[in-house]
Amino acid sequence: MYGLWKPRVLGAWRVPSAGPVILAVNHSHIVDGPMLMGTAPRPVHFLIKKEAFIGPLDPFLLGIGQLKVDRSGTDRTAVTGALGALANGGVLGIFPEGTRGEGDFASLRAGLAYFALRSGAPIVPVAVLGGGDRPGRLVKALPPLRGRVDVVFGDAFDAGDGTGRRTRGALDEATVRIQKRLTAHLENARRLTGRTG
Repeated sequence: MYGLWKPRVLGAWRVPSAGPVILAVNHSHIVDGPMLMGTAPRPVHFLIKKEAFIGPLDPFLLGIGQLKVDRSGTDRTAVTGALGALANGGVLGIFPEGTRGEGDFASLRAGLAYFALRSGAPIVPVAVLGGGDRPGRLVKALPPLRGRVDVVFGDAFDAGDGTGRRTRGALDEATVRIQKRLTAHLENARRLTGRTG
């Protein structure tokens, strides 16, 4: 990432140096995941759609610890792999909206709350900004070479309400709490960097 672009990483010290943690990342551009993997202070295991595991990317992504997920239904193998990564004290990266979109955390899915409540791992919000400001000259789907992309880590927080409940109601309540925290972090990151997206 540092060879192709000029990432500016802010708040990486907020990621706990040991133990399980979930990085919740906004997702508006194709470069968001790779940028986080290349700039995070710890190795990150992402849940990545199975369609990305093609050709030489398949052994590469598996070799660096990425988790293949079938988005057509509940992929128990992917869920078990993600929980296993957290149980082993690893870092799980999640795009809480499930797919690339506006990247504003407006349409959160319950997956993030499920992993947080089930594992007890804290969530660190992450905003990746600047990937879609303007298209590159060589590859339109990527930011311009040597362009600046900001990666802003927020304060870690627990998704639960302190009761240890894992019911459907607790999951829904946690999703609302998480969405508020992620949205506030994104707004703060935009103010801090002077970027809109």
